[in-house]
Amino acid sequence: MKKAVTSKRSRTDWGCLDALKDKDIDFSDVPEVPPKMFARAIVRQGLKPVPRKGQLTLRVDSDVLHWFRNQGQGYQTKINALLRAYMNAHKASSFPRFGRNVCWKFVVEQQSAQSPVS
Repeated sequence: MKKAVTSKRSRTDWGCLDALKDKDIDFSDVPEVPPKMFARAIVRQGLKPVPRKGQLTLRVDSDVLHWFRNQGQGYQTKINALLRAYMNAHKASSFPRFGRNVCWKFVVEQQSAQSPVS
């Protein structure tokens, strides 16, 4: 059986494409891009690359997992955002560095101090 002959040479007529004017291009099969789509676009040029996420197996209570899954698409992103907020809060210099229980006590005291007493 003979191997199929494959050519690395392009069969595109580059001369014809170079001669083609912008007004002659058929855009009928390309959907129009509304301004709303541009408003949601993210330009990454010149910015630091987005850090990759690691994979983790994590055990959580079934009711917690059920609640997050019922939030719809993106529930794992929401869990990640909550964990990031927790991490950033514990990195803040306003938290004491004496251990987990002291930090939680500090948070509860701060919340109760800010809320009006009824």
